[in-house]
Amino acid sequence: MSPRAGTMRLACMFSSILLFGAAGLLLFISLQDPTELAPHPAPGIKFSIRPQQPHNDLPPGSSQDGPFKAATERVTRDLSSRAPRGLSLRMSQDPQAQLNVGARLRPRQRRRRLLIKKMPAAAALPANSSARTLVRPAPGALDGRWASLRETQRERKRVMREACAKYRASSSRRAVTPRHVSRIFVEDRHRVLYCEVPKAGCSNWKRVLMVLAGLASSTADIQHDAVHYGSALKRLDAFGRQGILHRLSTYTKMLFVREPFERLVSAFRDKFEHPNSYYHPVFGKAILARYRANASREALRTGSGVRFPEFVQYLLDVHRPVGMDIHWDHVSRLCSPCLVDYDFVGKFESMEDDANFFLSLIHAPRNLTFPRFKDRHSEEARTTARITHQYFAQLSTLQRQRTYDFYYMDYLMFNYSKPFADLY
Repeated sequence: MSPRAGTMRLACMFSSILLFGAAGLLLFISLQDPTELAPHPAPGIKFSIRPQQPHNDLPPGSSQDGPFKAATERVTRDLSSRAPRGLSLRMSQDPQAQLNVGARLRPRQRRRRLLIKKMPAAAALPANSSARTLVRPAPGALDGRWASLRETQRERKRVMREACAKYRASSSRRAVTPRHVSRIFVEDRHRVLYCEVPKAGCSNWKRVLMVLAGLASSTADIQHDAVHYGSALKRLDAFGRQGILHRLSTYTKMLFVREPFERLVSAFRDKFEHPNSYYHPVFGKAILARYRANASREALRTGSGVRFPEFVQYLLDVHRPVGMDIHWDHVSRLCSPCLVDYDFVGKFESMEDDANFFLSLIHAPRNLTFPRFKDRHSEEARTTARITHQYFAQLSTLQRQRTYDFYYMDYLMFNYSKPFADLY
């Protein structure tokens, strides 16, 4: 063989190797789904805490590309990763938008996703996730109790959404403003948004959020004043519009509610039957001056001694002498559930089960449970249905009916039964 022929043969072999290599690289790239491979912050990951700059409203690890980049995929994947095996929490999504997203996926991308779903759970974990914070229950852990709690959540959200669709249809078309989210507290490490409903366990829930945020080691260490008058927890309205929308579209949103009459009596007992340097002079004096005939000079001076029927007169008066307060305002106005699509709806009446179920969904530390202690007036019995009936027995039938009408949307939206047989 001549030297020239040998050189040509070597050149051909080298060219063939390059072509095969290029073809293999193109095949590899075509099988990748950039959305699947892009790193997303996983819930439960303990981010390193750095002071937030005033101009940056997004949590650590978030991009500046806006809150809705791949929002549908990201929210669905986040909530799926939070739930125990077999549990699915559904976010509010546009079915047509979901259809369009699915239609845009190429066949190879679908195959790639199918392969990932069939992988063992550990193989699909993001590179920056922590095995300690992504603990899954054992296969037998999803017993009848977990399944019952999952079904309860589905039913509560269904009832709430149906009530919104029937009575507040226009709300879904309104834009979210800072006022709508002013009662929502933010916990960035576990990506939780909690809407505060006073007299429905809110003090202890804020303690839990502070422990989740690493601000305390135990809920028992946090005093009442630190919970209510400190600035450790941020409210959602403290962020800019981009930060608000980003968290609403990617965080787990939850609220806890309570039977409306019971919550009202609990608020009255707390604020008017004990010394209070704010509610007595601000609300008590105005109520006594308007609704008590021949009130004593001492009562008008201090605002103490308001009776429950007088308090209800104030509540139902369209020309109240003093404004509304969050402790007896409607939940539908405090948390805007027809505008903000909550992922989890808990109830005070089933607090222990609901709270611990929620904590398991967000992969909270296993030694963190919802505290049982009473925040104030611990020597006094909690307000129960029996105590509530005793207070409402002081009212006329008409007053009870009007109070029920006042809280009608809360009764309807959160599926509470009529507390008295004579109500219509």
